[in-house]
Amino acid sequence: MSPRRNKVMSDTLKEELAEELGVVNLVREEGWGSVSSRNCGNLVKLAIERAERALMEEQ
Repeated sequence: MSPRRNKVMSDTLKEELAEELGVVNLVREEGWGSVSSRNCGNLVKLAIERAERALMEEQ
């Protein structure tokens, strides 16, 4: 078994993104394992977009 990596996204951020995608109830009831790969990919995409926006605003 591989060691756990440090978290890249906070649980709060993941929950906010899940809410944006409309899967927050699924996550709360059944956990992250029940979220489809497509929705997980969309969650990552949203996180990247937010990070890019934040970087652009800093400049």
